[in-house]
Amino acid sequence: MSADRFVSPDDIRSLFAQAMSTMYRTEVPLYGTLVDLVAEINDAVLTDNPALAEQLERNDERARLAQERHGAIRVGTAEELATLGRLFAVMGMYPIGYYDLSVAGVPVHSTAFRPRTASALAANPFRVFTSLLRLELIEDTALREESARILARRRIFTDEALALIDQAEREGGLDQNDARRFVLAALETFRWHSDATVSLPTYQALSNAHRLVADVVSFRGPHINHLTPRTLDIDAAQAGMLARGIDAKAVVEGPPPRRCPILLRQTSFKALEETVNFPDGEGGDAGTHTARFGEIEQRGLALTPKGRALYDQLLAQARDAGGAGSTGQDYSTRLAAAFTGFPDDHDTLRREGLGYYRYALTEAGRNDRAAVADLPAEALVSAGLASADPIVYEDFLPVSAAGIFQSNLGGEEQRAYAAHSNRDAFEKALGMQVEDEFAIYERLQQESLDSLRVG
Repeated sequence: MSADRFVSPDDIRSLFAQAMSTMYRTEVPLYGTLVDLVAEINDAVLTDNPALAEQLERNDERARLAQERHGAIRVGTAEELATLGRLFAVMGMYPIGYYDLSVAGVPVHSTAFRPRTASALAANPFRVFTSLLRLELIEDTALREESARILARRRIFTDEALALIDQAEREGGLDQNDARRFVLAALETFRWHSDATVSLPTYQALSNAHRLVADVVSFRGPHINHLTPRTLDIDAAQAGMLARGIDAKAVVEGPPPRRCPILLRQTSFKALEETVNFPDGEGGDAGTHTARFGEIEQRGLALTPKGRALYDQLLAQARDAGGAGSTGQDYSTRLAAAFTGFPDDHDTLRREGLGYYRYALTEAGRNDRAAVADLPAEALVSAGLASADPIVYEDFLPVSAAGIFQSNLGGEEQRAYAAHSNRDAFEKALGMQVEDEFAIYERLQQESLDSLRVG
């Protein structure tokens, strides 16, 4: 087959993201309310802030804003994780970043499958935060072994999905018809099923070990547990949820409000309590399960390793004050006080090497090539010959992710696990190496710097 007949991975990713959003809006109608709320807020922010609108337009981010989503999924075995890696690769999504959530009391480690180039991100930045259950962190040996047996029996991918993954790998892509078939087949892995595969007593035992363990082990597939639109003002989104009577999370995860947003801020509505049928041999028992919820995120500047180290230091300072973690009515006050130590203007953030920026010549710079050739990038910015816009953080924060997980599994904050980072084991299960997110941001910044001298 001629390669030019293949649909681009970017287009397949866009088809899949739209299909996922449509499915989740049907399964969780309140998610649709969030999407509409975020659209209203983003329109208002862009109307009130023409400079931001121009910046987004300049960096190919305006068009992607309305379609931007991330989802999350949790799998139970190395085989499931490895096959997901192959499935996402068909859509141009690759494992970037390693996250140890055991540090915050959640027995998983994770990566984010996402696009990695500027053009692919501009086309569609869909991401899926993907977690692998760590059975070795379950203390009850019998329960751990039973969980492994249950997971070994299930098959979370359809035969058609597996065949089309094989075909895409063998032939180098999929044509339009096969791409649509692939999207529909892949979607089945992420669909909610209200029939549990374990008895009610087994579910309760799993839930007592950790609610997330029950969520992963007890069902025939790793249902998508949330989809997340991107807002330009998460505090307005939080207020908007409360104004609509939505049971929002009490604390916005991540850094405090800032003039120059950094990294990622997230909030959500509480998980739905859903009816589940448990088999008992006599027609089934009925029970409930909480896992699926709606989330909103605000993305800011991607930080350098130096900036990230400062962020982690200040976050730990805020969480450790008084030993209250992220709980307590004064958490927002503690967080804001700690982050007075983090610069909040882009000139300082650039000069101190705390964040990554995308550089481009202004009209004046394009008209004065002689000056451009002789001046360093910061001098070009100061002279108005180049712009320096923040590179958007495309990844996640382990403490924030764990906070969202905990609040939506119906439990309180847990600190039952010490950190058990094991990137080597995760990559062995995945069957490939996880890419370094800092290297990707560094490359994007350097590509923009190189472009200043071209032409």
